[in-house]
Amino acid sequence: MNRKYSPEMRERALRMLAEARPEHPNLMSAVRHVAGLLGMSPETLRLWQRRYEVDAGVKPGVTSDAAAEIKRLQKEVAELRKANEILKAASVFFAKELDRPSTR
Repeated sequence: MNRKYSPEMRERALRMLAEARPEHPNLMSAVRHVAGLLGMSPETLRLWQRRYEVDAGVKPGVTSDAAAEIKRLQKEVAELRKANEILKAASVFFAKELDRPSTR
């Protein structure tokens, strides 16, 4: 089941996880505990924790901001490639029109 959680829920869950970590022998134990309290998948909470650590610079990886910028740029490149193909086709069409002898 794929559910969307609000940003407030994410912040609360991460705050609860940070508070629960000292009481558990490892991260996954704390994740399972907090996820159970909140009625969510431990994997969801683990991924949120991982994303938080990457965004904070604690762990290596692509930050959320950088990932969003990459996605935006990839979309822009795709649009520019389409526009380029249209312009190439148009230039071939008009070049052929110019090479045609005039019927006037």
